[in-house]
Amino acid sequence: MYIYKAAVVGAGAMGAQIAQTISYANLPVVLKDVNETLVQKGLEAARKIYLRHVEKGRMQPEEAEQKMSLIAGSTTYDPFGDVDIVIEAVPEHLELKQRVFKELDPVTPAHAILASNTSSLSVSAIASATSRPGKVVGLHFFFPAHVMRLVEVVAGLDTSQETVQDMIAFGETLRKIPVRVKECPGFLVNRLLFPYLNEAACCLQEGAAPAMYIDQMATSWGFPMGPFVLMDALGLDIVADVAEVLHDGYGPRMSPARLLRLLVEQGRKGQKTGAGVYNYSEGWPREDDVLKQAIAQVRRETGVTGTRFSMERLVLTMLNEAALCLEEGICGPNDLETALLAGIGFPADKKGILHWGDSFGLDAAVEGLKRLSAELGFRFWPAPLLKRMVAAGHLGRKARRGMFAY
Repeated sequence: MYIYKAAVVGAGAMGAQIAQTISYANLPVVLKDVNETLVQKGLEAARKIYLRHVEKGRMQPEEAEQKMSLIAGSTTYDPFGDVDIVIEAVPEHLELKQRVFKELDPVTPAHAILASNTSSLSVSAIASATSRPGKVVGLHFFFPAHVMRLVEVVAGLDTSQETVQDMIAFGETLRKIPVRVKECPGFLVNRLLFPYLNEAACCLQEGAAPAMYIDQMATSWGFPMGPFVLMDALGLDIVADVAEVLHDGYGPRMSPARLLRLLVEQGRKGQKTGAGVYNYSEGWPREDDVLKQAIAQVRRETGVTGTRFSMERLVLTMLNEAALCLEEGICGPNDLETALLAGIGFPADKKGILHWGDSFGLDAAVEGLKRLSAELGFRFWPAPLLKRMVAAGHLGRKARRGMFAY
């Protein structure tokens, strides 16, 4: 099915960026929210993206204005009568999303696809609110949506194959890299990213290293930004919410670091509030006394302190979760690598977490995970796939066979 007209529900940062991305592909799009103030704020955010294109010489003012004219604001569902797709981009609460999808059912054409930009919630549960579950799909853009190229296409239990194929084609129309992902809590990228971020938070709250040092080590390793700068940019409250979804889905091995929720409870939600892990009041990130007091409180509560920091501690958790994803058939190894490279900026020279594992040595990875498991807990226990591969001599590059053949 070709998409002739789209709509986005939710004119916040993500919704505005998604609408701008659609208009950039020369498709008309309606941007809806509950009141005119929010709609106008969303339209202005989209306009600023085009203005930056003009300022950088990437686009003529006339072209920018023409594309901007393709975005229409609305506070009602009146313009939804002829849309081919609606992308929901409201806050990450299941009940709210279900209410929106229930409202969309009678106001959109029967052929219209209803997509959710959810980053971790069940697409199947969202689809249960409609009479067309076969037309409901997860279409997860990454922040900022107008820059990040990856889009996760997530099929729920009832999503039709035709709907999935239509969304892959739509993603390509938007000049994105669509990756089909089997439904699971956190889908693919967040499921792999969270253990890395959470382990960084564990290192911080346990006194393994200061936040600045951990961030510097991560960027030296090749990541575009450190885990704490990233969490503050995403929103510490959003990170903590996703952490709880993953914990609910996977149990104790995904137990969130206590420090994350504690900081949120103190109103520190990241850059948007002026403080998260870091304090930004002076124009740059710095560790302050509030952070130090929060760390001290966590140590009193948990009794865990004085652990050791290493980048392997962070990255091996990601490799282990990647192996579990492969075992569960969430996606194939090539799509997994593509998703990490395009979705979180995994270091390009390492070609992805699976390629890194092959270079590091899967036997060394298993030994490292066992050692960390003995020191820090069973969240590091090696995935069965890794252990089977080592037992079979599939050790990575040195054996010319591992996650990939060499």
